Amino acid sequence: MIPHSGHAAARRDIAADITAKIIADLERGVMPWKKPWNGDRAGGPPGLPLRVNGAPYRGVNVVLLWSRAADAGFRARHWFSFRQALALGAHVRKGEKGESVVYYGRMQRTRTDRHGDAVEDSVRFLRAYTVFNADQIEGLPQGYAVDEVATVSVPPLAEHEAWFASLDIQRVVTRDQAFYSPGRDVIGMPPIDVFDGADLYAQTLNHECVHATGARHRVGRDFSRRYGDHAYHVEEICAELGAAYLGAYLGLPPGHLHDHTAYIGHWIALMKRDRRAFFDAAAKAQAAVDWLLIKSGRVAPEIADTGGEAP
Repeated sequence: MIPHSGHAAARRDIAADITAKIIADLERGVMPWKKPWNGDRAGGPPGLPLRVNGAPYRGVNVVLLWSRAADAGFRARHWFSFRQALALGAHVRKGEKGESVVYYGRMQRTRTDRHGDAVEDSVRFLRAYTVFNADQIEGLPQGYAVDEVATVSVPPLAEHEAWFASLDIQRVVTRDQAFYSPGRDVIGMPPIDVFDGADLYAQTLNHECVHATGARHRVGRDFSRRYGDHAYHVEEICAELGAAYLGAYLGLPPGHLHDHTAYIGHWIALMKRDRRAFFDAAAKAQAAVDWLLIKSGRVAPEIADTGGEAP
């Protein structure tokens, strides 16, 4: 087997395995980006999962680690590779099972063109590595593990409104529907008093803000080329994930996101047809959140771009 075929097979295996995990959750009626905040689960601390250096994970890795934390009842936010734990003088407890997260990178490959000349191509690849939650590790320095489940401190609406005002996105008051209109480039939001709390209003607005980043003069996102008639459902996954990421950055509880159970059947069918669809939506959601945070001046040092997401 030539090396190129091996890399391609590895990419397919990783994408298929992770997509299968997401589909399994959806087939049970569970959206994995909401699981950490469900009241019947002990695990899943609020906030983004963190690497050893305190920087947050990004994209699809956020969903994978949120989901595992909820299922396993983990209370800590930090995750480590086996070697990272050893480097800190700690060790993973015997019998513990890690979680796979992914790394994107590029490699140079030489090929011969039709004229017989050597040509260098930059090829993107996907690899997986295994990490363990701090709750699975013994001997960590103080500050990595936690004794109690963290609680969400919801910021006041005025703070979120100030954040939204910095985005320069127009908003109009509607009667009973929240939406983003691409043609008018405007977000429609019902009055806050029709919502069951300011946090629900803020998260709904976040969802529409992610939709708004798709405009050409912002991020410029178009799923129609690849997904055709299914582009709408990919965009909804993107907005759901983006609102969850954004809520975690801003201190809002993602458990209050939209109820999109009506879309689950469409999402399952889409992911079964295209194993890369969820990866694509998650990456575009992260790009949308990056734009919103940079535009609003809310990007903290720990939210720096980490490229391919090394452990």
